[in-house]
Amino acid sequence: MSPRVLTLPDGRKIEYLTSGAEDGFPMVFIHGTPGAYIVNPTMSTLCDEKKIKLITMSRAGYGSSTRNKGRRVVDVVADIQALLEHLRVEKCVVGGWSGGGPHSLACAARLPGCIASLVIAGQAPYGADGLDFHAGQGKANVEEIGVALKGEEELQKYCEAERPGMLAADVKQLTEALSSLFPEVDREALLRSHAMNQNILDSNREAYKHNSDGRVDDMLSFVQPWGFELNEVEVPVFLYHGSEDKMVPLAHGE
Repeated sequence: MSPRVLTLPDGRKIEYLTSGAEDGFPMVFIHGTPGAYIVNPTMSTLCDEKKIKLITMSRAGYGSSTRNKGRRVVDVVADIQALLEHLRVEKCVVGGWSGGGPHSLACAARLPGCIASLVIAGQAPYGADGLDFHAGQGKANVEEIGVALKGEEELQKYCEAERPGMLAADVKQLTEALSSLFPEVDREALLRSHAMNQNILDSNREAYKHNSDGRVDDMLSFVQPWGFELNEVEVPVFLYHGSEDKMVPLAHGE
């Protein structure tokens, strides 16, 4: 499976991939932070078996997709709409995990033809009423969000300083670097599953291959208003969340 590149109406480019069942019902699946179009082989196989056409892309600023500086969460909708029009897709389901969760909700609210949304371990809006955003969250994420609140310049330095290590890390090194974000059950699963951890490594390397702009823009967008209200969502939304998640604690899903 080789990715393709689409030129958007504003001249930016996005890299995308279709897999699963070519004639199946379309599902757009949005990667986390950081991430890219690269698909977990198990997911692609399951989509093929279930007759689902899987559509993934590297969001703006990641991999070979052009940066959209100053983007909000909701701005992903226009990019996905252009991609679906290019692929002649009229209706779809949109899913997203972790940092892709808010983007999936944006599609549920604003994307024509989106009939349902799937959110896996997605975060809540920063400053949401009644939510202690950092309760139960790992040290690394608390630190990164704190830097994001200081603004783009500080965040760019922070992310660029981490980029060489992310590009060079093997599975054990990556797991150790993110140890504050993984409960024991997740650490064991990563070290046990070659396909899973190789997918994470490949996705990270693709995301960071040119720079860390995608991660910077994601984090800035997460601590600002998303550009839409959750009460705009009128299609079914399915939420899945791990009870021991330290990256995005369960309270965000609740």
